[in-house]
Amino acid sequence: MGILPVLCRSRGRWQLLLTVLAVLSGFNWAGAQTIRSGQLEVLVTAAGSTQPTPVRVRLTRAGRVVPQLPQQAIGVMYGLWDHADGFGFQPDSSFYVNGRFRLALPPGTYQLSLSKGPEFLDQQHQIVIQTGKTQKKAYRLTRWINMAARGWYSTDGHIHIRRSPREDPLLMSWLQAEDVRVGVLLRMGDFWETYYPQYAFGEQGVYRRDNYLLVSGQEDPRTPELGHALGYGAADKVRYSNEYYYYDNVFDKLHELGGLTGYAHHAETFHGYRGLTLDGLRGKVDMLEILQYCVDETPLRTDHYYHLLDLGFPVTATAGSDFPWCGQDHGHGPAERSARIGNARFYVYTDGPLTNQSWKAGLKAGHTVATSGPMLDFRVNNARPGDRLNLKKGDKLTVSVQAFGHAKQVPLDKLELIGHGKVLASVSKTDAGQSASQLTLNLELDTLTRGVWLAARCFAGPQQAAHTTPVYVTVDGGGFHNPETAERYLKLSESYLQEIEQELEKESHNPEMRLWHYKKGLKTRIAETREVVEGLKKEVREKIKDKRQEK
Repeated sequence: MGILPVLCRSRGRWQLLLTVLAVLSGFNWAGAQTIRSGQLEVLVTAAGSTQPTPVRVRLTRAGRVVPQLPQQAIGVMYGLWDHADGFGFQPDSSFYVNGRFRLALPPGTYQLSLSKGPEFLDQQHQIVIQTGKTQKKAYRLTRWINMAARGWYSTDGHIHIRRSPREDPLLMSWLQAEDVRVGVLLRMGDFWETYYPQYAFGEQGVYRRDNYLLVSGQEDPRTPELGHALGYGAADKVRYSNEYYYYDNVFDKLHELGGLTGYAHHAETFHGYRGLTLDGLRGKVDMLEILQYCVDETPLRTDHYYHLLDLGFPVTATAGSDFPWCGQDHGHGPAERSARIGNARFYVYTDGPLTNQSWKAGLKAGHTVATSGPMLDFRVNNARPGDRLNLKKGDKLTVSVQAFGHAKQVPLDKLELIGHGKVLASVSKTDAGQSASQLTLNLELDTLTRGVWLAARCFAGPQQAAHTTPVYVTVDGGGFHNPETAERYLKLSESYLQEIEQELEKESHNPEMRLWHYKKGLKTRIAETREVVEGLKKEVREKIKDKRQEK
């Protein structure tokens, strides 16, 4: 769920908005059949196929949306807090069709926008409608990259829409129109109730069409004091209403049911860093949503991610749109800030065809890249993101990173190799042999004496970024933590634990602030986490002592 300022800026009742736009446009759209009009017939296919393809459509005239839906528009109820805020129109006044639509329009000049996710090139067309005539238009969408052909499958890990088997085919068309290969629909909860129900979980909740999947998950527990928790891939939902602030109980059960657990919103909003510290340092967190448009216009946020990594805890990078709560689209004028499925996504590498099981296995292995545009191929001694390499002291590492973009749609700017949170090497589009369409880094790291986590990071056009899960490198069976930052991050961890302790002493009459009701159980969990912190501090002190003795 996004933060309140985002909701206030970018949401509304779409029917009211469209009515206002209709008045401003000067046309009596509701009575269009009573005036002389023309017809627009559109067919959209994708390169390599003659069949219509699901696509996102936006139709405007003089910069104003045409507040009229074709009969072929695919509508599904959606909205904030599971309310009926939208149906056929998307928040930016686009709509989805399965590749064909027909619409009666008053004569004039119109602008038609077509899109199908970041791997396809967007198209804009001008169409002139004449009275009594039919304009038949056929358009072919082309890819600038095909990640599925490389074994990487796009995932939006954070979608809030209720569904039943009746909605599955309609929602699948929405996913295909954004080229999201796996859509994770999250049942959302808070202390009081749940929203966006899913009719089944695990394999029973999987809906497949072609090479696309709809799967169920959960964003629950969710509190303003400890953050928003995520659960993917479990055989069932898990909710303990009477122990709501004990996230670890939910995480343990989700793991028992074959699921993965983590935190949403970069762990920044809703004090998610507190919960991340409490559960992450006790080894109960698998993943962190590091890329999303819910915090501000910078989608990639890594402070809390690097915190855990530098302390030696492996965490998989994920991303998600948080539809219909959060978004950042450009080029659409007044509707600039709006939710959109797939605007933040992560790619999962699978060793073989896409299935729910292969997707879960790839996610569990950490084979992921989070992105809002750029595509990354990152290898360390040919290992992929999420892999672990155990080397001997003095062994060399061969690092290869390629970033792919498109000069107009995803113009690459900078590619970086990150090690222990620092930039070890970088290239930009202005360097020799590099371009806005492809950036390449190849290097060797010599005389490795200790472990390190290595990741690739890329920046492109406005609000476009990508980050891989690290490759975890250990030496002679040691760890991959960062001894240089360990003391600082452990102090920060302790400060977060103290924040929770301070909140436990505040008896609030606010019905949304219930942390203090769970004082006893949370103090036990804080004590357990503090033991981990003290153990890590002891390790740091011993290593510092050993280094001094060596000198």
